[in-house]
Amino acid sequence: MTSLQNNRLISLDALRGFTIAGMVIVNDPGSWSSVYAPLLHAEWNGITPTDLIFPFFIFIIGVSVSLAYSKRMEAGSPKGEMYKKIFSRALKIMLLGWFLWLWPTFNFAGMRFVGVLPRISIVFLAAALIYLNTNWKQQIWIASLLLVGYWLLLAVVPVPIDEVIALALETGAVKSSSGPLAIGELTPISDTMIAANYEPGTNITAWLDRMIIPGRLWQYTWDPEGLMSTFPAIASAIIGMLVGRIVLTVSEPFKKVAILFFFGFVMYLLGEMWSWSMPLNKNLWTSSFTLWTAGMATMGLAACILVVDILGYTKWTKLGRVYGANAITAYVLAGMLTAVFYNDIFGGYSLNGLWMDGLQGIGLPAKFASFSYAVLYMLIIYIPAYWMYKKKIFIKV
Repeated sequence: MTSLQNNRLISLDALRGFTIAGMVIVNDPGSWSSVYAPLLHAEWNGITPTDLIFPFFIFIIGVSVSLAYSKRMEAGSPKGEMYKKIFSRALKIMLLGWFLWLWPTFNFAGMRFVGVLPRISIVFLAAALIYLNTNWKQQIWIASLLLVGYWLLLAVVPVPIDEVIALALETGAVKSSSGPLAIGELTPISDTMIAANYEPGTNITAWLDRMIIPGRLWQYTWDPEGLMSTFPAIASAIIGMLVGRIVLTVSEPFKKVAILFFFGFVMYLLGEMWSWSMPLNKNLWTSSFTLWTAGMATMGLAACILVVDILGYTKWTKLGRVYGANAITAYVLAGMLTAVFYNDIFGGYSLNGLWMDGLQGIGLPAKFASFSYAVLYMLIIYIPAYWMYKKKIFIKV
């Protein structure tokens, strides 16, 4: 049995790293036309394994905030200094997100201002400020108000009819990045409003994002990392902070794991029951989705703590610990290198194209070829990440 020392959990580092490795795999298949279903996001309602990756990472941000800033507060670090570092880090992550969108052409036309890294930036900033200025009871209230308020916003507030909704009423579909997407029936309640709904592009959060967010939305009529759905994502991080408090305050290892499993299962059940009236939906980051995924993440962390930190089985975590040591750096590097690995640089052939043609040429299924390329790409990113890990280079963005 290993001890938990200095508020450092090998299990948390590994879980963070495996989450980033999972992001790289699902973001970088050999061909988007040949992908196993579990490696795709749900088109709208429902959850696939891929839909767990981002909420797990947001949850881990919350746990990490709790562990890191509890030590600094105990050490008497001035809040002013902590605020400077928090805002600086959030700004760097936001700028990295914008840089990654512009890379390598730096064509500002159609700029997307929201996305994975911008959401991480906002969530980290909000979570850290909440942690420094509230106690755990207040954090429960904040998370609850965010989730209930977001539910009421989607379930009750009518949606003004704009061009997108007018077209949807006429055609029964909205524009998306993959083409027209059919939607369910909408209910007009006046000449200018439709009833609250959970349909793509026509719900109140999509309308608000179109009104507020400049530039391009990922799905044209809505964005899965839009501004409004960032509020329940902040609740995901707050739940992570509360889980971090349990990790810090419960000293007996097996009791700690039991408590985490219990609360994780309770959140999972609450999310499942809430989904009877508010669907599980990653694009909207619905309140039911928030609780469901937070419950899964809590149970996942409990399992990792049991296996890794308590029972001491650490060898299998090496890939996760390497990725986790420079998580944001590895994610950015993976995004940047797509300019090399997915462009036609070898006499009109791309590396992923050559890989797909080669494996299919020897009779392997296209989906397997695509998946194996994604794993290969993840291992290629692992090489510089491992070098930094061995050299003890940890880039704290």
